[in-house]
Amino acid sequence: MNQNNEIIIKFDSIHKQYGDFSAVKEITLEIARGELFGFLGPNGAGKTTMIRMLTGIIRPTSGNIIIGGHNLYEEPLKAKAMIGYVPDRPYLYEKLTPIEYFEFMGGLYNVPEDRIKRISEKMLRLLDLWEKKDELIENFSHGMKQKTAMIAAILHDPDILVVDEPTVGLDPRSIKLVKEYFKQYTSEGKTLFLTTHTLSVAEDLCERIAIIRHGEIAALGTLSQLQEQAKLPGNDLEAVFLKLTEEENEDKPLTKE
Repeated sequence: MNQNNEIIIKFDSIHKQYGDFSAVKEITLEIARGELFGFLGPNGAGKTTMIRMLTGIIRPTSGNIIIGGHNLYEEPLKAKAMIGYVPDRPYLYEKLTPIEYFEFMGGLYNVPEDRIKRISEKMLRLLDLWEKKDELIENFSHGMKQKTAMIAAILHDPDILVVDEPTVGLDPRSIKLVKEYFKQYTSEGKTLFLTTHTLSVAEDLCERIAIIRHGEIAALGTLSQLQEQAKLPGNDLEAVFLKLTEEENEDKPLTKE
């Protein structure tokens, strides 16, 4: 993580209400530039709602999100330009080849053609897709589509990459390549906001982890801090996660910076 601790993402008392249901309950959370941050939780805990608010897809009922000093709702273009987003089920224009798709997506962000070409080739080679550059995306596996979406998300050189379930559909070699790229990405001062059900990936990668349960942050910290909160010293993230999200702890939220 960048040692200057500059805050690049700030959730300020974020609340999202759907009728009588509170999907997210007054969450305040800060993430530093250069941090590889994991955001975990059971199904229905509020992860997807948080990601949709962070990427500007939906608005919170109350509260603000600040991206690199820009209020997401007062300066949406400046804030969103700092974010690249890779959803768990990426929507791609499947009648295009990867190269054609990257040219299209880069054009939306006014990315110079030479950068599109350079990044496309570099990343296609890195992620073992170079030989597929002239094939239609419709013929790709889910994992290949996921990697294509990831490349498209970084063409405009975002400061923040938001990735939902990055390893779904990937083979072991591709998982290794993606993990290595994420580490390189944050080593350059970029920030990664990662959510996944593959806890071993989060354990390997993330410097800090927030665990959300019933729309609230149940725990926050490094793995050792989470182990301490769960009273499971030395245990892996899976054991810690299960302990911190079990229902009998519902009325005892745990938080620690």
